[in-house]
Amino acid sequence: MNSTNPETVPELNPTKASIGPSVDTTPGTSAANTDTKNTNNNNNNNAVGSNRWYLSSAPIIRALLHLCVPMAAAMIVGAVYNLINAGVIGSLHDTALLAAITLGAPVLGLIMAIGDLFGVGGGAFISRLLGAAEHDPAQAGDVKRVASFAVWGSLITGAILGGIGLLFLGPLVSLLGADAAAVPATTAFVGVMLAFVPIMAAAFCLEQLVRAEGAARQVMVALIASTVVNLLLDLLFILGLGWGVAGAALAVGLANLGVVVYFVTWLQRNSEHISLAPRWFTLAPVVVKPVLSVGVSTMLQSAFLIVTSLVLNNLAAAYGDGPLAAMGVAVRIAQVPEFLLMGVTFGILPLLAYSFGKGDGARLRAALRAAAMTIGGISILFAGIAFIFREQLVSAFIADPSVLALGVTILVAQLTAMIANGFTGLFTSLFQATGRALAATVMAVTQGVLFIPIVLLGNLWFGLGGIIWSLTLTEVIVFLVGGVLWLASRGAIDRGLAEGDEQRAEAALTEA
Repeated sequence: MNSTNPETVPELNPTKASIGPSVDTTPGTSAANTDTKNTNNNNNNNAVGSNRWYLSSAPIIRALLHLCVPMAAAMIVGAVYNLINAGVIGSLHDTALLAAITLGAPVLGLIMAIGDLFGVGGGAFISRLLGAAEHDPAQAGDVKRVASFAVWGSLITGAILGGIGLLFLGPLVSLLGADAAAVPATTAFVGVMLAFVPIMAAAFCLEQLVRAEGAARQVMVALIASTVVNLLLDLLFILGLGWGVAGAALAVGLANLGVVVYFVTWLQRNSEHISLAPRWFTLAPVVVKPVLSVGVSTMLQSAFLIVTSLVLNNLAAAYGDGPLAAMGVAVRIAQVPEFLLMGVTFGILPLLAYSFGKGDGARLRAALRAAAMTIGGISILFAGIAFIFREQLVSAFIADPSVLALGVTILVAQLTAMIANGFTGLFTSLFQATGRALAATVMAVTQGVLFIPIVLLGNLWFGLGGIIWSLTLTEVIVFLVGGVLWLASRGAIDRGLAEGDEQRAEAALTEA
């Protein structure tokens, strides 16, 4: 990759821009002893069956299963939880409550934006450093600084934004599109969620850092356990104590607190390179730039998701609470296959980043092919099943015939969008893994920029139907943009791979 390329990311090179000493410089310690120590560490890290082995040299199918199946399983459990949660709230027979959790979706988008800004950028950078460490073991010494910046950055940013949101809670609820009937429930739901922004942002961030080392099973355990705890707390707070949607938000916050405790404990006990100690926190450009330049694409995607939800909610609210409730249910049903696809696209990112950092082009391309085939198979299978049984699925949550018919239409639109979105996610993961920050950012910006005029024109020309199908059209266009960007980036990615040899050329992770 050319060193003048504006899309590349800074490297923590111990001979040039290292943040601090990465090798033992104690008097009396010879270079030979250090080399022996590094060699032994690499051998242990790459032992068959270890997390590092799956990233480095495991057969692609085994690596894909190890990284993606746990992620997909955890996400499916989360999607099933969302359905059960909607059913629990729906059992109270209050449409305003279902509308409140739909209106509060942008707040969750805000939390994800903060966590992913630091987590995705930090995780991708850590995986590239670990891959580069196979040729230059000193590269691994900077991982702790990247990890500490990511976690503490997400906590501090989350605390600031959560506090601002609580100060302006009333105007925020109005901005979300709540009408008079939905204001009390929406205020309660959003208020509790904002109080937990730092914790939830840190949970999202830590998840990415654990995945960066290839520990997908540990992420699965944490997320599934969190979902089970969340469900039990839902039953207690909503049905037992009668706290309504405030209880639902509190359950989410407490479950994420458990996730943070689990991930921190696991990293302290099992990670050789990652440290979350404040003493490693740094604002050095060689850490901040590569983390944020890649993470900003995910943040922008989440930010545009917030804007998208705001516009969508406000337009749909003009048609009453029925469309909002139908939209909330349809989205939750479509999330089951969609989360499977996200499990693949999220799970494959550490493998792509590690292969790129190592300079293993054959492995990177094989991983891309396997992931693309998996996404295509899942899309066809699960979208087909959900389409065939669409009426039965929606009727499990909605009894009103008019709202039921609307929910079925929205579900079909969501399933169509899901297919394009799966491949779009794979393009984005590739760009993030290889440090193609500009391409990843263009993907995120394109989605947001296109959706707003499309949904506004759709509403103007076709009414509610135009709103429903606007996201589908947007996703198809973004998929086409991703294909063009991939073709345009192939040469630069190949050059970066060619430099991943013993010299570990600076351009693979360097930004002009």
